[in-house]
Amino acid sequence: MSETRYALNGMVCTVDHLASAAGVAMLDRGGNAVDAAIAANAVLAVTAPHMCGLGGDLFALVHDGTVSALNASGRAGSGADPARLRAEGADRMPHLYDIRSVPVPGCADGWLALHERYARLPLAGLLAPAIRLAAEGFPASPLLAPGGEFIGSLPGAGDFAAARRAGDVIRRPGVARALTSLAEGGRAAFYQGEFGRGLLELGGGEYTEEDLARPNADWVEPLSVEVFGHQIWTVPPNSQGYLLLLALEILAGFGPPADPADPRWAHLLVEAARAAGHDRLDVLHETAVAPLGTAAARRALVDPDRRSPLPDAPAGAGDTTYLCVVDGDGMGVSLIQSNASGFGSLLFEPGTGINLHNRGIGFSLTPGHPAEYGPGRRPPHTLCPALVTRPDGTLRTVLGTMGGDAQPQILLQLVTRLLAHGQTPGEAIGAPRWALGSGTGFDTWRSVPVVEVEEGAPWADGLRERGHPVETVEWGSNFGHAHLIDLLPSGVLAGAADPRALIGAALGR
Repeated sequence: MSETRYALNGMVCTVDHLASAAGVAMLDRGGNAVDAAIAANAVLAVTAPHMCGLGGDLFALVHDGTVSALNASGRAGSGADPARLRAEGADRMPHLYDIRSVPVPGCADGWLALHERYARLPLAGLLAPAIRLAAEGFPASPLLAPGGEFIGSLPGAGDFAAARRAGDVIRRPGVARALTSLAEGGRAAFYQGEFGRGLLELGGGEYTEEDLARPNADWVEPLSVEVFGHQIWTVPPNSQGYLLLLALEILAGFGPPADPADPRWAHLLVEAARAAGHDRLDVLHETAVAPLGTAAARRALVDPDRRSPLPDAPAGAGDTTYLCVVDGDGMGVSLIQSNASGFGSLLFEPGTGINLHNRGIGFSLTPGHPAEYGPGRRPPHTLCPALVTRPDGTLRTVLGTMGGDAQPQILLQLVTRLLAHGQTPGEAIGAPRWALGSGTGFDTWRSVPVVEVEEGAPWADGLRERGHPVETVEWGSNFGHAHLIDLLPSGVLAGAADPRALIGAALGR
């Protein structure tokens, strides 16, 4: 079980105690939840490059009386050419070491959009903790250190060569320069400065100056459904967040068993996730309309007692970071930021050493597919932050997780535990999980998966009896780093950081 932390005047949950501390420091200085979220994410962009960074994308939900959604995901460059990839023999996007899987990163644009609309404190002050850690050094985490020797051998990634074991000090002077440029000169200093020039050179025609001049952050209409007496919110396509909402609607029609330890509980959630997501590969693209009106029809496909003969929706592991903040005034931020997989593409902008995501792996290479790789297009995204409001519209919960394609499946379990079963944040976050797993990374929605069950979970035999292929997997392996802050009726904040993250922290004030 994860420990539930309580606070009265604000709370920050992230995967790294250094980032959580930076967020709380902004609250102490009079900043709001958005100020704290930007500061925390900036620190993670320095200390957690194996999960996120300035070379990745960002989505966020903000509640300040109403719910707003931000899509800061990047677009493929003007040189994107699917026919060339097909001519090379590819039937899907390259995964690593290929600039064509690197849309223009949207993270910095996301920070700027959040700051412009909501922040109280100057951007330079919000980025100052991250700049200091990048320039002076930070201790490598237990999750970052094991890859340091290999990553440090890649072009542009020499900063990481110093990491051999947890606690070894890493300095990232190029990232400090990039953050300073953003703080002092705004968007142009970053996207047309050292980082932008290096990206153009590395792209070799994949991007133009106009591509980098185009902002990648858009305020969009959030999606929501009503289940378990609450409204559940997420971001719309190109995010896969609708899968969470659709699965919740399917599940609510059955009603989950009273005891989450009952194998039928896991069976119904697994089947709801499969029914919601079996056609994701065909229907998710940047202009898609989320099929939330199909819950009843999809529920009819589910056998409440046996595994249904549905096409399957396997989950790919992903490396992402999720953070959430609620301030003393009740403003909440649910923010997720990612490189897609691990360090991303394993390409590094040579001047700053910023590692570049590979979110372009979500594109299709099928001619005419609505998510086909092409100039200016956004790929389908796994990132899906979530937020819960009460019937009167007030904030109840901010929550989210890393976990690649499994994000909606993990959130389905957390929301059900929290709202249907009344579990505390620590109980919900620390409980064993299941995920639909293919074992093939981001090779999404293509093969028949097993139900991966985290060791210690009570469902394996019962799922097998219901026809599910099941594999017990080591605790923490592919089950996300989830964080959650719940605003109790008393006004007290109750939060939990995922122990699977090893150094995560829910800090309050």
